[in-house]
Amino acid sequence: MRQLVLAIVLLVLPLMSAQAEEVVADLSQSRVSITSNFDGSEILIFGAVKREDIIPEDSELDIIVTVMGPRKMETILRKARRFGIWINVESERLGHAPSFYSVASTRPLEDIIIPMMDSLWQISADEQILSERRGLPAREALLRIRTENGLYRRSNEGVTLNSETLFNTSIALPANLVEGEYTTRILLVRDGMILDDYRTAIEVQKVGIERWLYNLAYDNAILYGLLSLLLAGLSGWGASEIFRLIRR
Repeated sequence: MRQLVLAIVLLVLPLMSAQAEEVVADLSQSRVSITSNFDGSEILIFGAVKREDIIPEDSELDIIVTVMGPRKMETILRKARRFGIWINVESERLGHAPSFYSVASTRPLEDIIIPMMDSLWQISADEQILSERRGLPAREALLRIRTENGLYRRSNEGVTLNSETLFNTSIALPANLVEGEYTTRILLVRDGMILDDYRTAIEVQKVGIERWLYNLAYDNAILYGLLSLLLAGLSGWGASEIFRLIRR
């Protein structure tokens, strides 16, 4: 009961004081185009803290920025050694895990907010992935693999805050992006309490030949498969002809 009351207080107080200080922000670009030579992108997020009163004294102001990619169903495979070889022996599906998740803040997250605040607002990657199923091997494996592959990132001092008014950070998007909408959140935190939650979005979309091939694969799988076989055959024939000419 005490935890429920505390949770309500943590959610209601920011709404009551939201107008005292709030975020005004923008992105260097709100659209990312995936082309044949796409090797990643970097988004600059910048803004200011708008306030009606003077800056409170003896108070800590922090900024937390999160960028979350589209959620997808994931299948985690467990391998085991059987008869001298490694094979898949078990699989488990995990629902709606973010394909990409990045957190940047002015200080380490643990120094800014308490764990209950993190749970209520789902700020860290650990809270975004089926937090109610902590300890599940498949869940922990997904979190570990995506962190190692650079899809889940955390920068403890990645946000620069000047004079408790102007802030900026840059978010690096990897080359292996999933197409869709990337939700960007900017949280304004003072003394551990979230005062404002500013949201915007980054659109990631394939363009050119990549867009055409993507649509073909999903809209006409048979034609896509036939074209793939034809291309493979032509490539093999072309390579054999080149080697035949070289041997002459």
